[in-house]
Amino acid sequence: AQVDWGSFGKIRVGRGERFLSCFVMVLAYSRATFARFTLDQTLESFVRCHVEAFERFGGVPRAVLYDNLKSVVLERQGDLIRFHPRILELAGHYHFAPTPVGIARGNEKPRVERRIRDVRDSFFAARSFSSIADLNPQLDDWIERVVHARLVPGEDARTVRAAFDEEKPRLLPLPEHRFDPFYAQPIASGKTPYVRFDRNDYSIPHMLVRKPLTLVASDTIVRILDGDVEVARHERSWDTRQQIEDESHLAA
Repeated sequence: AQVDWGSFGKIRVGRGERFLSCFVMVLAYSRATFARFTLDQTLESFVRCHVEAFERFGGVPRAVLYDNLKSVVLERQGDLIRFHPRILELAGHYHFAPTPVGIARGNEKPRVERRIRDVRDSFFAARSFSSIADLNPQLDDWIERVVHARLVPGEDARTVRAAFDEEKPRLLPLPEHRFDPFYAQPIASGKTPYVRFDRNDYSIPHMLVRKPLTLVASDTIVRILDGDVEVARHERSWDTRQQIEDESHLAA
């Protein structure tokens, strides 16, 4: 497979703005495609999109080709590569080989580069959508209805969908357990019973003010842990400068 990000400007979420990005994975043989719009290009979104792509394909490619993204490569000296440990965890869980292209050699993954241009010009241009939750189902429909119905480049009769049907049995099987693409960081509040994460404040029990805690976040949920005990759980906000509060915390 070949993987990359595309940047699509900004989108308004509530009172704030977020950068709109699109993760794209293309299977190099069939050109079967998975793409997902996100509100950032963080490592957590990168990992989550891999997990969703593998589940959509129903299997795992044996190697995944990347640019020298900081989410993948921490340091490189010639052919000596120090990978991000989180990517090695992901690769070990699904048994694929992470494979960065040569430095400044994005032309070594032309299939995903072309697909990003395709998403930009054939799908996104002049498209109406109300939110990212509205945009991604439209993208899924376009990929299935348009991209997978096209002929494989250089062939006269076989569609991408037919080539994927041939390729799918050769993918590695999905493991029994899903990789959890969570984000975790140590955190503590200031003088008030809130912790700040990604430009928003989330309430915690008042007796935990200034105590070292752990924040664990997905794209939908923010959890606060005291040791291994969950002490707060909130729906994640992608707005900015919001206070997300639990009524029980306020009452106490």
